[in-house]
Amino acid sequence: MKTTGVIGLGDMGSGLAKNLIRNGFRVTGHDLKPDRMAAFEAMSGRLAASSAEVGAASDAVFVMVMNGDEAKEVILGEAGLVAHMPKGGAVILSATLKPVEAEEIGQAMQGSGIHLIDTPVSGGFPGAQGGTLTMMAAAPDDTLDEFAPVMEAVSSSIHRVGTTPGQGQTVKACLQSLIGAQFSATFEAAALAAKAGVPGQIILDVFSTSSAGCGVVNNALEKIIDRQFEGTGSHINTMHKDLTISMNLGERLGVPLHTAAAAMQLFHAGRTKYPNGDNWVCTRVIEEIIGAELHREGSK
Repeated sequence: MKTTGVIGLGDMGSGLAKNLIRNGFRVTGHDLKPDRMAAFEAMSGRLAASSAEVGAASDAVFVMVMNGDEAKEVILGEAGLVAHMPKGGAVILSATLKPVEAEEIGQAMQGSGIHLIDTPVSGGFPGAQGGTLTMMAAAPDDTLDEFAPVMEAVSSSIHRVGTTPGQGQTVKACLQSLIGAQFSATFEAAALAAKAGVPGQIILDVFSTSSAGCGVVNNALEKIIDRQFEGTGSHINTMHKDLTISMNLGERLGVPLHTAAAAMQLFHAGRTKYPNGDNWVCTRVIEEIIGAELHREGSK
């Protein structure tokens, strides 16, 4: 059985680590925040003081950091994975980056003897913690075959979307443009119901059993009507960043993204007003304009 590592032990990375351990893998991890390291150690993870130490101890390392600059540092830096992993190992890039950033990492890794699997994930905090993430994996088939058991430990759906770095990130950017639009439409519909005086439970019951009902909509409505705007594992910074990536790809390819652009602005407003909030806090921005809130049992 391969040894594994996780760099970035936040809401998503901690779930990766938990499920790797649950499936019998030895897991070495690193994060800059002491509380995350303590929580990882409590789940029987092996602490590492640096990315280099994770790499030296692992055949496969998940990289779950926030942005492209961080990914490049932990993968390509002097104390990064490429310089310290055993030959034949794999960097599993599960963070969401700009496609061009994944391409640049792949180009820099050529000839290193280390594989790169470009596989951003979807499923959020529940999917990470439950081991049910969807993976959009881009790498040669033989590489994906070899490291399939590691990926299957954290995912219930692994889609092979390409063979070269950047292709996984491209599919994720397309997905996030849709999810952003679903979020923003849900926030606006919730505010409309609040102003009209419709109880949140009625809206949830109707939406969730209609053709519009889906995991994104239903979960957002649950959080809104129960007024759970922080600490739900879906920090607004992440979706804001992902929409920025989608918009960047649209600009590169000359594709107009009207609804994604509207969602981007709503998330920008929510992030500016409530920087510690989760995705659903965008609804509060609209509620404050209209002077009504959506609660489970009725508007206030």
